[in-house]
Amino acid sequence: MKTRIITAIVGLAVFLPFVIYGKLPFELLSMLLAAIALYEILVMTKQSLFSVNGIITLVLTLSIAAPTRFLEWLEEYSIRQMEITFVCMALLLSYTVFSKNRYHFDQVGIGILAAFYTGFGFHYLAETRNEGLEYVIFALLIVWVTDTMAYFVGRALGKHKLAPNVSPNKTVEGFVGGIVFAVLIAGGYYLYIGLDGNPLVIALLIVILSIFGQLGDLVESALKRYYGVKDSGKLLPGHGGVLDRFDNLLFVLPLLLPLLHILQIL
Repeated sequence: MKTRIITAIVGLAVFLPFVIYGKLPFELLSMLLAAIALYEILVMTKQSLFSVNGIITLVLTLSIAAPTRFLEWLEEYSIRQMEITFVCMALLLSYTVFSKNRYHFDQVGIGILAAFYTGFGFHYLAETRNEGLEYVIFALLIVWVTDTMAYFVGRALGKHKLAPNVSPNKTVEGFVGGIVFAVLIAGGYYLYIGLDGNPLVIALLIVILSIFGQLGDLVESALKRYYGVKDSGKLLPGHGGVLDRFDNLLFVLPLLLPLLHILQIL
């Protein structure tokens, strides 16, 4: 526990200045985190980042994770994100032909899915910060409050297992408790800073994002259990890897701004 607390404090001390400052340093940090998360998945699935397929998958991941403004220059040559994705996919599939079956179609699928899984989440981490610091704090509050209160409510009141085959300690009561406290605390923050939106609509938004955040946590737990690893990585002593810390946000951030814009119109 002592190691986890010290790591959490050090991690926040490093991460929060980037969040607060934003701009290019935070955008580059988001891309770096995407690359590390990809590396963790490749290691779990017994693939190497430092290989032909690993490098192509990394390029695909970074092209997805890159903030929109990073790729605007390609428009001068009528090149879109779709073409970059296609070229990377075509190269990965072509490599199955020349690797003498060391690299096969299943691994192509894992690499492409891993690139989208990590790339989209961290792309929207940077884009959300570019929209405004208040939105990143709002997302972090939803995730942290949901995760923390789901744990405490689950320990105090939990009787019904939520997904025993994937995460035996999570309970239905904790799942609901996390949502309730997220609505109260993140909703209170949203109203306090004076962002636009009907309170009931914002509460609905928080419920949706809280549910997706917990689903992101369960998905990553299922991934680790399938591949027989305790943590996605060893970057953070006592806390695991990047995926272990950002699994909730990878499901929340791609939905935050689009849902917020839709619900504010209603």
